[in-house]
Parts: sequence; C-alpha cells; structure tokens
Amino acid sequence: MQTRLNKQFLDTAAGKRADSILRSCVHCGFCTATCPTYQLLGDELDSPRGRIYLIKQMLEGQTVSQETLCHLDRCLTCRACETTCPSGVEYVQLLEIGKHEASKRIRRPVKQRLLRKLLLTFLPDSKRFAYLIKLASFFKPVLPKNIKKQLPVSQTVKQPTLPEQKRKMLILEGCVQPALAPEINLVSRQVLNRLGIELVSLSGCCGAIRQHLGDEDNAQQEIKNNIDRILAAFTDGIEGFLITATGCAAMVKDYPQLLQDDPVYHEKAKTIAEKSFDLSEVIDTQILKQCLKPIDTGTRVAIHTPCTLQHAMKLPDNIEQILSECGYTLTATKEKYLCCGSAGTYSLTQPRISQQLKSRKLHALAIDEPNLIVTGNIGCLKHLGSESQVPVKHWIEVIAEQLEDEKTY
Repeated sequence: MQTRLNKQFLDTAAGKRADSILRSCVHCGFCTATCPTYQLLGDELDSPRGRIYLIKQMLEGQTVSQETLCHLDRCLTCRACETTCPSGVEYVQLLEIGKHEASKRIRRPVKQRLLRKLLLTFLPDSKRFAYLIKLASFFKPVLPKNIKKQLPVSQTVKQPTLPEQKRKMLILEGCVQPALAPEINLVSRQVLNRLGIELVSLSGCCGAIRQHLGDEDNAQQEIKNNIDRILAAFTDGIEGFLITATGCAAMVKDYPQLLQDDPVYHEKAKTIAEKSFDLSEVIDTQILKQCLKPIDTGTRVAIHTPCTLQHAMKLPDNIEQILSECGYTLTATKEKYLCCGSAGTYSLTQPRISQQLKSRKLHALAIDEPNLIVTGNIGCLKHLGSESQVPVKHWIEVIAEQLEDEKTY
C-alpha cells in the first residue's frame, strides 16, 4: 500500500512503524473473513482493512471525525486478522497508534470518558476492585441477572498448605481475578505442586487494561514496575513467570514490542517475555495423568480457546491437547476463530456488539450438546458464564477436580 504520511509524524518512531505496517498491507481482504465485527455488522469500516484505510487517511492529514474513532473503538483487538493475513500485517500495533492519534484530535463523548475513567480507577487496582465486588455482592438481589452470574459465590478461598518444591515459578495474581475467581490461582497451585513446581505470588496488574483504554503513559510505567519486580524475583531462584489468564500472558509477552523504543527497558522486557508462560505451556500431561482419578467419560467438554491464546500467542490447540491427553471427552464446536465479545473491557465499552458476539459464541459451543464449557481467561469465563445454560469453568479447575483425593491436600 502506498503512503504519504504527514512528514512531521513520519519523523517519529510511531510514524516510522505506522508507515512500515501500512506498506505491508496489500488490501487483499482476507482479514474480513475472520473479523468478528465485520461478520456481525457487514460494514467495511468495521473490518481490519477498513480501519487501516481510516488510519492511513488520518495520518496523511485528512479530517478525523467521531465516526473515525467509533470504528477504531469497535475493534476487539482479537488479532484473528493477524492469523489470517498472508502478508503478516501487524494490525494491532497500527491500531494502537491510530487510536492514540485519533483520541488526541477528537474527544470522546462525556459518557464514554466518564466510563473509561471509572474503569481505570477500579479495574487495575485489585484492592479497589475487591471492594467494588463486595459492594456489588451486597446489592446482588436487585442487580440484573447477567451481572449476578458474574459475581463470585464466595470471596474467601482458603489456601491449603502445600509441600515445598525445588522448582519455583512466580504466579501473577492479577487485578480482577483474585476477587472474581480466586479459586483459579488456588487450584493452579495445587496442580503445579503435584508436577513438582511451587508457585510464588506476584501481585498487581499486567498493564493491559490501561494500555487498551488509551492510558499509555501509566501503562508503560506499570509495565516497567512489573519488569523490575519480576527481574528481582528471578535472582531468588525463580525459573519463570506463570500466568493463568491468557489475556495477561499475551500482554506480558508483548512487553518487548510495547517498550521497543525504550533503550533501558527493551532488553529487560525481552528477558521477561522469554521466561513468561501461559499456564497451558507448563503442564506435563505425562506426569499429570498419573495424578488423576479415572475421567468420567459422561462429562462432555466444549473448549473455548481465548483469542489471546490462539491469535496473540499462537497456541490454538494447547487446552484441547491437555484435556484430550488426560482422557476428557471433547465435543465439536464451530467458529473457533471468532471472539466471544469479552475482549478485556470491550464488554463494558461496547455492550451491544459484545452481547451479540457472546450469544453467537455460546451457540457455536453448544452444537454438540456439551455439559461443561471450559476456557483459559477470566474475562471470557465471566462473560460467557453470564448467559450460558451450561456451566463455564477455567480448564485448570476441571483438572484439579480429578486430582487423587488423598494427595490433593
């Protein structure tokens, strides 16, 4: 694609990246086949190719409108288009640049700005978010049904005493997961301990919420603080950094790209990314199978692979392989490549589209009549679970339920 970007912008690091990405696009349109918003809305401007044109026009000096920002905001950043693209266009990098530039030129409506401010105030801070969940639980009887289903049944989960292990890894506690589903990290500790790995807690947010809501400066500072804390922990014999939410794992593995212009932190970020693992990457099924009770073949499991696992980290079959090798009966699904509509804060900033995608995904997961749905990301779990007639769990919970009783606690 030929470009004529504004020279002043082209002389910046972001401008050079944007120009390179734009030039790599051959506008073939393959991306439209796997783009959730295009499949749903049928509008070219709500496809990756259409958004690329909008960004190109803006960076070349053409008028930017609320409509421009609206179409960019509607992108879920699921990265299905990057998986499909034959030219390897780094679409999400370009989108982040485009949204940043558009938001500098066009102010979002007051309601949108207020919502984003509230999200940035509560979601990245685990203590504030936990307080919000307690408050919501108090008013649970009068809340809408879909919100009720996303609240935890119990906010207190006792960690059993586990034996020490020679191998140790950090585990990211996260920002919303400790309040919404503390059992995920709890059972992850139990399962990994049986595999000879002891997990050491690291509190805090990965930075994804701030980054995706356009708070780039604070996101970068949060990322740098995380890098310093993780590197300090590595000196104490920690061999790696484990993350149980695929959205956070993808974010951490993107640290080098997000800090590519920082001469001090770029190399540090590469070190962190190389030693960071999604939970599905550290499971040894050969050892695990020896720790499990016989699997009930009557339990039919449908797998929802989060976009961050299949498109961002390029690990589309990890969950399926683990459960299959352990003996679970997996059901057929369709449209595996399409996002469920959770996409971080997308379900809150774009509720109409998000709800439509959720309904479509639940239909795709239910075609073979499963009695359980599993996923690997807290956002997808709560989003799907708010409407699903079938229980939705993190896949590690299903594994933990099959651990031999006398060896679990």
